[in-house]
Amino acid sequence: MQEFRRLIEGNREWAAKVKASDPDFFNESAQRQEPLFLYIGCSDSRVPANSVTGTKPGELFVHRNIANLVMPSDINAMSVLQYAVEVLDVKHVIVTGHYGCGGVKAAMSDQQHGLVDHWLGPIRNVLRWNKVELDAIADPQARFDRLVELNVLEQLYHLSETPIIQQAWARGRRPLLHGLVYDLKDGLLREIATGIDSQDAADHLADRRLSGVAAGPPPMGRVASPILAGEGLADEIASRVIARMAEASEKRPPSR
Repeated sequence: MQEFRRLIEGNREWAAKVKASDPDFFNESAQRQEPLFLYIGCSDSRVPANSVTGTKPGELFVHRNIANLVMPSDINAMSVLQYAVEVLDVKHVIVTGHYGCGGVKAAMSDQQHGLVDHWLGPIRNVLRWNKVELDAIADPQARFDRLVELNVLEQLYHLSETPIIQQAWARGRRPLLHGLVYDLKDGLLREIATGIDSQDAADHLADRRLSGVAAGPPPMGRVASPILAGEGLADEIASRVIARMAEASEKRPPSR
């Protein structure tokens, strides 16, 4: 209980400091939010979004999960993305990974970790798709770091293929997509990919799959349908993923 009380006391101190430096801050903040950025990051407690970017409350719209994944089947993430793009009209969407990510490390191992293994499946796909490049890296730490970077690139590609981003680009509302990696050892953000503003600009990200090994459901195809919400969005995403999986299955050579 003492640990919990420390949080409440910390909140009181923080609120007092903010009000002392900017008496109108909370009144203005209560009226509206107008963030320029959607920040998609890892749940790791060492990478708090506002702290590592030096931003104030209200400047970032934030979604976090284990290993900063952007999955079309994740209705939570897709709802956040749609609200950020359609309602808040953010100008930038940022996927931020971090070196030393426990989720990425778990995906690299042969051990079982329980329920989270289902969530980490897409990272194992990235591992297989980039097997040639990663196997050529002798140092285990450097290989780990590179997979963290490749995972960020993969999630950017997933992001670019969502109906939400594609429709925004089609309407001329061009949120820029960026990929960053945070270094726990020095507190700095590394730019992995920045300024992606079209599908053509995003397509080159797929070239990283050097091994050519197809694993798991392929990315969603480009769509021209209106942006959907709630159950409609879920049904649309599910139907497209199933269709692409069936297409990939038909093209797969028969096993011997």
